[in-house]
Amino acid sequence: MACPNRKWCAMAAHSGDISDVKFLTIAEVATTMRVSKMTVYRLVHNGDLPAVRVGRSFRVTEKDVNEYLQKSFFDAG
Repeated sequence: MACPNRKWCAMAAHSGDISDVKFLTIAEVATTMRVSKMTVYRLVHNGDLPAVRVGRSFRVTEKDVNEYLQKSFFDAG
């Protein structure tokens, strides 16, 4: 059976163990980024922020949130 989420499977295959991965809820991501939950949902649905669907909710790895924020910085000066 093929893996339903290539990024997740690649992460698990690379590290061999995903027990060290910290998953955040949409609300926790919103708090970390200081934006609304709707903004985080938009990022997830647009594919800008990778997420794993668990039942009817989403989980985002802390690593992916940090990478997204690092990519989002720009020089305003």
